[in-house]
Amino acid sequence: MQVPPSSKLADRQDMAVDFRPPAHVMRLGAMGASFPHRLSFMRCLTRRMAREAWTFERAVFNLDDNGFGYAVWRIGTPGGPLSFVAFSTALDPSMRTDRVIAERWDASFALLEGEATEADIQRLEANVPLQEAGRCSPKELVLSRANKSVRLFEHICECLSQGRQPDMAEIVKVGYLMRTTAVYGNGKFGLGDYDKACSNPSLAGPFRAEMLTVFMIRSFQFDLINHVAARRGGANATMLERPYARALGIGNSTGLGMAPFLIRHPVLFHRWIEARETALAAVRSVPEADADKRERYRTLLERLRGHVEEWNVDDERHQRDIEAVRSDLAQVASIEVAESFPWDGLYRAVEQGMTSHTCEAIASLLIELYPARVDDLEDKMSAGGTPKIAAGMPLSSLKDMIERHYDWVLTIDFDDPSALHHFWYYSQDKEEPRLGRRFEEPGAEKEMHIGMGWYVSRLHGALEAMNEEQLETSTARFLLENPGHRMAVKRVFTTAQFPYSEIRDNTVGRSLLPIDMLRCKLSFFGATKFDPRSDLWTRITMYQGAPLIDELDTERADDWWSPVFRARSC
Repeated sequence: MQVPPSSKLADRQDMAVDFRPPAHVMRLGAMGASFPHRLSFMRCLTRRMAREAWTFERAVFNLDDNGFGYAVWRIGTPGGPLSFVAFSTALDPSMRTDRVIAERWDASFALLEGEATEADIQRLEANVPLQEAGRCSPKELVLSRANKSVRLFEHICECLSQGRQPDMAEIVKVGYLMRTTAVYGNGKFGLGDYDKACSNPSLAGPFRAEMLTVFMIRSFQFDLINHVAARRGGANATMLERPYARALGIGNSTGLGMAPFLIRHPVLFHRWIEARETALAAVRSVPEADADKRERYRTLLERLRGHVEEWNVDDERHQRDIEAVRSDLAQVASIEVAESFPWDGLYRAVEQGMTSHTCEAIASLLIELYPARVDDLEDKMSAGGTPKIAAGMPLSSLKDMIERHYDWVLTIDFDDPSALHHFWYYSQDKEEPRLGRRFEEPGAEKEMHIGMGWYVSRLHGALEAMNEEQLETSTARFLLENPGHRMAVKRVFTTAQFPYSEIRDNTVGRSLLPIDMLRCKLSFFGATKFDPRSDLWTRITMYQGAPLIDELDTERADDWWSPVFRARSC
């Protein structure tokens, strides 16, 4: 595959290697093997904070002996000040749940534009702990909440109060002190919308405000546990040392609610994948590598092997995938890197003989080697406008477009009930998307428009039934007479211009594994330690190994890919 037609990167002169084709990259099996990389949003944010020398001041820390109260941080950015406000509250254990329909949490948070005034704090204190039930203003950009990992929080707090550091093995096993149950932005519940957040150039880019909020929650958890331990232990207490703090990220449980996003934002999704694929092609196109790059490769490979060794899950199928990566990486270490086009040769060897998970892990590693070739792509991951339908195009040309860009659809027999096994719907009771069984459960009439392959198949069937004269009809005339096909027609035009925009698998078939969609999106966030609890939801860790808030002026700000902890290399 050559450079995608939508790409603004086609003028690069260093592309000796083709992009990986959508027919491979956009299959669910490949998407479900994704690993975080340099262009993941958390990495982009910490790099930007370091580059722009952001400042962080804890302006208010009004917590009692048990850690309940509120705190405020002032964040200085080149685009203007921001404020982060955290509320810590007592929570009855019976009320602690990570479900989105919960009504109480251990902590709640808001990221604000500008300085938080006393009036702001009073207003937020009355509303932020209520989350959806409260009232937000456009000044707030992000709303979030989190629960403690009670057992690990108590273990670390007790250790610190007695003047000793906690057990690193326990930290690695869990990975976080707090786990978010929602991070809302983009105008939801009256918050400032995406354009408002991006009016501060320092927050421009996908999910920057949300990722900043999670970064600040991580910082708050350290201040919180050090404070509680100090009050509990008095003169005997100590503070959490840096290696242990870096090993703690923020947890999250993510379910089906995240999956439809990738289908409903095709151009944005294309931009993300295109940026990653451009980065990989740029590195594979390097004609030769000097000794420093080769040594850096060996260092990162050993780090990746250590990271995967520390990654274990309960799900048997996914644990087998992890163990296969461990075995593959041992073989990768024995591959001799060639003199000519070293990284392309390495990638091809992995692609030909190893699992898709190993292939994606090595792709992420290779992207890590050449910041100068990759980092400018982070500014090209936002969406432009959606293509317009070429109203005058004859239906014969539309049919050709389908057969060229949706050939995979034509191999699916949608008359087979198994191809339409699922339907997606939005549950009003659970307040999140759900999967139903079309032929066993009621509700298919309320189906969300997720099965794009099915809709394109029906469109192609209608065109296939036409004679040559009818196929010379304009697309506009056809849609006037058949408005039910408009969504499918628009999707075909979008995919023709943005080839990485469409998932090239049946998203309503019996064999669908939504976990593949979740992992792909979460890898772009920068999530690690994917821990699937079923085919429908997964636990993850965010910012594990990331720099602490006062380490953004050090090399740690941008060197925390695939962190390892048991050897205290964190």
